[in-house]
Amino acid sequence: MKAMTRINNKGDDAYLDRLLSYFQSKFQEKIKQFVPIRKKVYYVKTKKNSYIIKGYRSNKRLKLQETFTTTLKNEGFSKTYLFVQPVKETLFFEGIHYGVIEYIEPHKTAFSYHSKENIVKGLKLLEEFHKVTATFETRYRTLISKGDQIGKWQERSAIFVNNLPVLEYFLNPSYLTEMLEWAKWSLDGITENSAFFEKEPFVILHGDVAHHNFLRDASGDLHLIDFDLIQIGPKVLDYLQYANRILPYLDWSLERFSEFEPMKKFLKEKAFIYALAYPSDIFREWNRIIRENSQTRPSKTKYVMELTVNQFHLRRKFFNQLKKMV
Repeated sequence: MKAMTRINNKGDDAYLDRLLSYFQSKFQEKIKQFVPIRKKVYYVKTKKNSYIIKGYRSNKRLKLQETFTTTLKNEGFSKTYLFVQPVKETLFFEGIHYGVIEYIEPHKTAFSYHSKENIVKGLKLLEEFHKVTATFETRYRTLISKGDQIGKWQERSAIFVNNLPVLEYFLNPSYLTEMLEWAKWSLDGITENSAFFEKEPFVILHGDVAHHNFLRDASGDLHLIDFDLIQIGPKVLDYLQYANRILPYLDWSLERFSEFEPMKKFLKEKAFIYALAYPSDIFREWNRIIRENSQTRPSKTKYVMELTVNQFHLRRKFFNQLKKMV
């Protein structure tokens, strides 16, 4: 038997030992390798196969994920994973329900938004995902919630404002004031033009189009993974999030951004233009860092400081261009 692989800083060793022992008792094959990836997510290798084991707070959440990925596959979206059953019985350990996911061997080069080619490939895969989920979203309306972009961002802004006493130790107060003005202008404009989000056809939204949820397999094919945040809503909500993810890599250039479809089409809509101005990434990351009390750790703040400070003047220029468009 190969030695177990352990990432020492990914959790309590005693807990991991108990968890591994439990998994070993339930798997039909001997586990030869066990690697914590992140909280409640583990890589497991047996003699014949490799798997990802993922934990959920409730059996309802797990069953939704199992059902949704099966529906995706059955309706023709093949570029994702399925939940599998290489175990003797349902996995439930110390209050967490675990599902077993087929393992997709990753490519040596991970997907990122650094290149135009990758951005285009991600957009095409997201478009394919929406096209398929549009065919069955009505079946899931009682199972998952409807996306509320305005409410979500209003709450994010409120939390950011509550965090100002802490943020003022790290950021120029004038920057904070200006970013809150961007957010208010954006939310006011979205609210005034909210009908746009209702007239668009509904799909099932992925809800988290970060680069790490696009997985390039060993052969180079791109897959979409992790559907924990799926919601019902117009596809433009996923594209807004995608826009917020790629713009830092485009130096907040409206000209470069408008080269991508369907972004070019959406730029004709006032609601979309207003929404692009909302500093979603900055608010999200600072709120998370303060919630986790990790604002004094440079390893945790390096990325968000780049977004907030180093790119501030580029974002200001981008914001002023958006204002002229409406």
